[in-house]
Amino acid sequence: MTSTINSIYKKLGLPRIIIISLLVFVYILAYILKIPFFGLFESHLVRMGMNGILVLAMAPTIISGVGMNFGLPLGIVCGLIGGLVSLEFNFKGFAALFVAIIIAIPLASLAGLLYGKLLNKVKGSEMMVATYTGFSITSLMCIGWLILPFNNDFLRWPIGNGLRTTISLVEFNLDKLLNNWLSISVFGWFDFPTGLILFFLVMCLFMWIFFNTKTGRAMKAAGSNPKFAAATGINVDKQRIIGTILSTSLGAVGIIVYAQSYGFFQLYKAPLMMAFPAVAAILIGGASSSKANIANVILGVFLFQGLLVVALPVANKLIPEGNLSDVMRVIIQYGIILYALTKAGGGK
Repeated sequence: MTSTINSIYKKLGLPRIIIISLLVFVYILAYILKIPFFGLFESHLVRMGMNGILVLAMAPTIISGVGMNFGLPLGIVCGLIGGLVSLEFNFKGFAALFVAIIIAIPLASLAGLLYGKLLNKVKGSEMMVATYTGFSITSLMCIGWLILPFNNDFLRWPIGNGLRTTISLVEFNLDKLLNNWLSISVFGWFDFPTGLILFFLVMCLFMWIFFNTKTGRAMKAAGSNPKFAAATGINVDKQRIIGTILSTSLGAVGIIVYAQSYGFFQLYKAPLMMAFPAVAAILIGGASSSKANIANVILGVFLFQGLLVVALPVANKLIPEGNLSDVMRVIIQYGIILYALTKAGGGK
C-alpha cells in the first residue's frame, strides 16, 4: 500500500496532488452548498472536450524544443478562416465541420512553416517572440475581418462593411454538433458529450502514434538534446519546424471544435489571450517548458477546466453580496495560470 502511494506521488508530483485535492474539495463544497452537482460535472466534461485540442497543440512545440506556443492565435486565426469559408458556401452540420477543418489545416500548415522559420532565427527567445506574433496576427486580422470578401448575410454586418464580431452557428446546424453526437444520458443525471470527448481522445491518440514514429522520435531527440541530435544526423531546425506546423494545425482544428461547442465564431480580439489558458493547462498537467506527453494534456485540461467550472459557482455562493462573478472568474483563472507558470520548470 505504501509503495503504491509513493509510486503515485512520484508520478504526479506534489503540485498535481495539491490541485487534484483542491478540485475534489471544491466539488464537495458544491454538493454541500446544494449547487447542481451533476450539472457541474457535465459542464466540466464539455469544457474539457472543447478546450482539449487547444491544449494538445502545446505538445508538439514543447517536444520539438521550441517551448510553449504562445503564438497559438496564429493557428486559431487559420481555423476561423476555414470555418468562415465553410459557412460562406452554406455548408451545414458535419459537412460544415469537416470542410472547415480541411480548409484550415493547409492554411495553418503554411502559416506554421513560416512561423517555424521565424522561431529558428530567434532561438532562446521563442516564447517571447511567439507572444508578440500571436498578438500581432490578432491585431492584423482585425483589419482582415473588415476587408475579406465574404458575402453571406449571416456573416456580415447588416449595415456597413466587415464581418460580425460574433457569428452564430445555429443557422448552420453546427451549434453543439459534436456535443450532441452519440450523447448518452447517464442514469438521467447528466448527458455525457460522447462525440466531443471522443473527438478529443482520437486526436490525442493520433498525436501519441505520431510521437512514437521515426519522425516523432527524431523530434523528441531534437528537443531534449539538440547537440546530440545534430551529431547523430538529425536536422534540428527541420524538427522544430515540423513541431510548429503540427502545433499551428492543431490550434486551427481546436478553435473549430471550441466554436461548435460554444455555439459561435468569435472574431477580432477574441483569439488574443487564448494561448494562456492552454499553456496553463498543460503545465498543471505535469509538463515543463522542455518535456510533455499526452497524459500531461489530458490531466491538465481536466484539472484546469474543472477548477474553472466548479470554483466560480462555489465562490459566488460563498460571497453572495454584489455581483462578483466576473471578478471571481478573473481571480480564479489567472491565479491558476500564475501558479502553473511558476511550475514551468517542471517543479515537483
